[in-house]
Amino acid sequence: MTPADSASAALFLALLLVTFGYGVTCWFWPFKACRTCRGGGKLRAPFGRAIRLCRRCTGTGLRLRPGRRVINAARRVHRANHHRH
Repeated sequence: MTPADSASAALFLALLLVTFGYGVTCWFWPFKACRTCRGGGKLRAPFGRAIRLCRRCTGTGLRLRPGRRVINAARRVHRANHHRH
């Protein structure tokens, strides 16, 4: 085995480990804090006391992770193909 092969194998293993870790994160913690309102669900007007609900998260302060969207789509496809009546 050449050094290039071992470096490629190490890079592949690291990439596989990161992908698996993100998948586990998306499975157990599907939501993350909204970036727009920083998880508060409300936004203040720039020059006043007015407070409104965040449009991006509809006031919940939470957003679905992109990886969880992929998991949900895969589950929908699986159910559509395997649970026919």
